[in-house]
Order: sequence, then structure tokens, then C-alpha cells
Amino acid sequence: MLWDSEPPLSDVLKARGLWADKKLGQHFLLDRNITDKIAGLAAPLEGIHVAEIGPGPGGLTRSLLDAGAQVLAIETDPRFVDLLQNLQSDRLQVSHADALKFDIAKALPAPRKIIANLPYNVGTKMLINWVSAQPIFWEQMVLMFQKEVAERIVASCGDKAYGRLAVLCQSVAECRIAFDLPASAFTPPPKVDSAVVVLQPLEKPYENLKALGEVTQAAFGQRRKMLRRSLRNLAQKHGFSIDLWLTDCDINPASRPETLTVEEFQKLANRLLKL
Repeated sequence: MLWDSEPPLSDVLKARGLWADKKLGQHFLLDRNITDKIAGLAAPLEGIHVAEIGPGPGGLTRSLLDAGAQVLAIETDPRFVDLLQNLQSDRLQVSHADALKFDIAKALPAPRKIIANLPYNVGTKMLINWVSAQPIFWEQMVLMFQKEVAERIVASCGDKAYGRLAVLCQSVAECRIAFDLPASAFTPPPKVDSAVVVLQPLEKPYENLKALGEVTQAAFGQRRKMLRRSLRNLAQKHGFSIDLWLTDCDINPASRPETLTVEEFQKLANRLLKL
């Protein structure tokens, strides 16, 4: 391995006086066995351009480089930019930038993947940005989230965790949890366990994500109410009858949002565009 002769990252952090910044949602993954496992989920990586978000000290970065990836490490914390640039590799580019505002599609040629231990405080927002992109610019995402968020991504209709995030993500990708990680795997340990989610674009991703976002936001914003009530304001905004909209889509107005499938939400969004 490229980095076997270098000191453990825990020693590097201690020697440089570096620590995780809670305000940035940082929890470092330093165990090489785990980072190699994450990189392996995206194999093969030879010749693939990978955007890694929030690499911190570079544990996962090293595993991605060892797997042959061309890595763009996007780091907002200036303390770690120099540390990452010390990784001598012609397949590594380090960008000091805010990943929420970074145009990955513009920065990297295809084929491209996103692989990251995402900062907890912005991970969900980043994911929604990426799945809502038109067209889908990534061929795979392998992402670490809080376990609760991971369960919301893969939840099925009727599950307690089922909601807007599941509908949006599953409208464009096959989503699965690859494995869970206990809090003790991180430095410092967060208060919750985590999980790695793999997202693979569907052969025909759903395209009307803006309309679908409107529908799901209205529906799950009042998830305990019947759709006749929770979608009423959205129907009025578009100038049509709530009952007509729902019945035209073969959906009972007395239904609650957690009982609708992903396909039924897509049907509501499609009809919204036609009315």
C-alpha cells in the first residue's frame, strides 16, 4: 500500500494539534480496514474520477487512491488542506471549497462517482442536491450518514422512516444500506451510529424532481394529516381542486402520505404539471 511507511493518522493529528470541529460536523474515520471497505463498494475505481467531500485528515482519501481512483478532495476546513496536499499523488487534487456550492459535474469529467464520509450537519442537504440534479451527473454514490438518515433514504412505503427523502432518492436511484458502523469507529465518537448507503442511478431516473419536491414537501410537512388537507394549499397555488387532483390519480383523498408508494407520488407530480 502507498501509505504503509507513514505514521498512523491518529499520530499525525496529535502531532499537528488537529481536532474535529463540531461546528463542521466532523467525525474522522481513521480505521484503514473500514475505509478500504468503503472504497471497495465502489470498485473498480481504476480511471474513475471520484469527488470526496469533507476528507478531513484523509483516511478515506488514501484508500481511494490505493484503489486507483482519480480523487478530487473537497475540503472546507483550511486546517486540513495542507495535510491533504502532503499526500504525494498525481491522482489527487485538493480543493478548498464549500461542497454545497461546488459544481462537481463541471469540475470532473465522466465517469464520476461521489464517495464520502459526509459531515453530519449538511449531509442530507448535499444528497438532495445531487439526486435532484438534471441530468444525473454521477454514476454511483457511496456515502456515510447517521444511521437514522440512512434508514430514511432506503425506507419503503409504510415504514416509520418513510418520507420525502426516500421518495426523492428512490425516484432516481436504487438505494441500499451496505453496512452499519458504531459510534466507536469514529474519532471523536458521535452520539449516534452511522451507516454507509450505496446509490446507483436507475436506468430511467424520474425527471420531474422539482414538482415531486413540491408534492412531497407539502405532504410530509403535515404527515399526520390526510392528503386532502396537507396538499390543499399546493392545489390552490396551482389553481385546481384538491379532490379532483387526487381522484384523477386514483388516490383516496383520505389517505395519509406514508401510505403512498414512490410511483403514486410521481403520478401526483406528473398530474401537477399537466393541470
